[in-house]
Amino acid sequence: MNCESSWRWVGSRSAGAATSGGASCRSCFLVVYGLSRSNVRRGVVCTSVPRDVAGPEDRQRTWADPEEEKREGRGRWARRQELQRRWVEVENWGSDGADFAIVSHNILGDHNASKHRDLYPNIPFDYMKWDRRKELIFQDICRWNAEIVCLQEVDRYHDLLNYMRSEGYAGTFKRRTGGSTDGCAIFWRENEFHLLEEKSIEFKSFHLRDNIAQLCIFETRKGNTRRFLVGNIHVLFNPNRGEIKLGQIRILLQNAHALAQKRGGIPVVLAGDFNSTPQSAVYEFLSTSELNLAAHDRKYLSGQNKHHPLSVTSTRCMDYPWTNEELRTATGHWGCAQLEHSLKLQSAYASVKGASTTRGPKGEPLATTYHSKFLGTVDYVWYSSGLSPLRVLDTLSLSDLRKIDGLPWEGIGSDHLALACDFVFTEKHTELGQTAPGK
Repeated sequence: MNCESSWRWVGSRSAGAATSGGASCRSCFLVVYGLSRSNVRRGVVCTSVPRDVAGPEDRQRTWADPEEEKREGRGRWARRQELQRRWVEVENWGSDGADFAIVSHNILGDHNASKHRDLYPNIPFDYMKWDRRKELIFQDICRWNAEIVCLQEVDRYHDLLNYMRSEGYAGTFKRRTGGSTDGCAIFWRENEFHLLEEKSIEFKSFHLRDNIAQLCIFETRKGNTRRFLVGNIHVLFNPNRGEIKLGQIRILLQNAHALAQKRGGIPVVLAGDFNSTPQSAVYEFLSTSELNLAAHDRKYLSGQNKHHPLSVTSTRCMDYPWTNEELRTATGHWGCAQLEHSLKLQSAYASVKGASTTRGPKGEPLATTYHSKFLGTVDYVWYSSGLSPLRVLDTLSLSDLRKIDGLPWEGIGSDHLALACDFVFTEKHTELGQTAPGK
């Protein structure tokens, strides 16, 4: 893909930075969601700073097309509404670069986009077409230049694989069981990482529906040998079946921990669409490593339904009490109401302070998905000890999102916003994955 016009910096702290016309996608499509100039002229567009040029020394860069300004007039250009996504860094980030970046994105499967048109009543038909949306998704991937890409709701894997191979990635795909056509995919840069081991989890084998998850162990090809595990999951959507969501996440965490320990306690990154809000019991389980199910109504576990949380000492009867079978589904044990996991996880976005206009009380984005029936956060990137996030690509404010009629939109190819995080290793490991002495 090549750009048709020249572009220049606007809003940069340093003057004179420029790129010439005909730049590759890495230097041009990286910023305005790949919109053509005819598309930029109308409506609301979304911009962001590409990963390879955004840093602590220059956070506020945006891009402008001088030819477009000339044709349309600066006044109209200035009035155009832009949905800007900015990289947000940790406060103490020095000059050291990240060891790797990871992107997680529910890309809205083509089949689901057609099957659930009721979720997108105000979205122009052309915006829903896969041929259009895939180009925007490709441009997103090109823009952020991540070493690891985790995608959910993938039902056109070969379209993605052909593009990703052309960009230097290898990939693995796991389709959901049953009659579903979509699944999850993980891609990685072959010149950066070697795939040591992969494992797919079919939750159907645990009587937990047709959802799946992926686990991959990677080893760095350059510099000091490092190993780490990446997990990718798309949790059951059904807002009323929180016990199944917890069961799926429990199985994922158990398998991730076991694989990581087999390799000497290597770091873990878990990404995906967890179909649970930051206010939910599911989020509490992930972030605190434990959950007392007796304190939560079964139907409200994911936070997708409105509810009034119980306190542990509350005498109010639950609207949806637990049966022993449901407790076993969630915890793996008959009649057990206590749930625990061994991974000490933190959320990448909650660990990097963002603006009050884009973040909620727990530090998570206010919204990662937007359609006619839901505006909120369900997507996360979790990490364990041995890793630390340096920066994240902030999401959009609710006021910005409400300027449009939902997602997908003019420059956004899915009903979810992609999450992007830069990570650095914080512990040195030997080639066998063991933590080095004294570290």
